[in-house]
Amino acid sequence: MTGYTKLNRRSDQRKAMLRDLVTQLIVHERIETTYTKAKELKRLADKMVTLGKKNTLASRRQAAQTVRFISANDTQNALQKLFDDIAPRFQDRAGGYTRVYKLGPRRGDATEMAIIEFVE
Repeated sequence: MTGYTKLNRRSDQRKAMLRDLVTQLIVHERIETTYTKAKELKRLADKMVTLGKKNTLASRRQAAQTVRFISANDTQNALQKLFDDIAPRFQDRAGGYTRVYKLGPRRGDATEMAIIEFVE
């Protein structure tokens, strides 16, 4: 067992896709994707929130390697939103920062769809 799902992609493509997904999850706080991608994204998003809770220079640099610099709103980018808005919400929580809801099959190819969001 390798510990992660390959998602039928090469490693560089898979890492890029997961970086995009975690950044969009931080910006929008709720996204819709396939169930298998959501399960992999859950692991990565929880790691990013854990880094955000540490709030050190080293943790910001580690998170910056994964989270893309996309504008979250008028004043913040995605990394700033992670450290300033999302991580402080979970200071008293030990883990399980995201949840995944199954939606049912997609119409075109019957792939199982899901919504992933931050727990409130």
